[in-house]
Amino acid sequence: MRVPFQILAIPYKYENGKLLYCVLHRSDCDQWQFIAGGGEDKETPEEAARREISEEGGIAADTVISLKSMCCVPAEIFPHRHLYGWPDEMYVVPEYAFGFACTGALVLSHEHTELVWLPYKEAREKLQWDSNKTALYELNCILSKQHDQ
Repeated sequence: MRVPFQILAIPYKYENGKLLYCVLHRSDCDQWQFIAGGGEDKETPEEAARREISEEGGIAADTVISLKSMCCVPAEIFPHRHLYGWPDEMYVVPEYAFGFACTGALVLSHEHTELVWLPYKEAREKLQWDSNKTALYELNCILSKQHDQ
């Protein structure tokens, strides 16, 4: 059963000492974003993120970083919300953000047509949603600080 929260998972890797982020192009619209999806049954947001990473990226995430970045999306974008038993008074759904080290090759699911690995500035410019940009900013700050230590 679909539960009322979303996740956002940002793939990253180091290539030749350079930090790169993977941005994916959606198959149902002309938008670039990170891995995204919803919670199911009794999953925690992190469990949902790990599942979505596997489903949409075809890999298991060994290292997941829970970000403080969070937003809410309009509940109306879920056309079947009444089938999930969500209350009529639910107007927004929280979205939790995570970063994960990509240690293998990502495999596109049916939800995406293309992926590109980009440095921070280029990845940010490709993104459609402010929530993705904010989460990317936070993850980039965390990883840059770790790299400098």
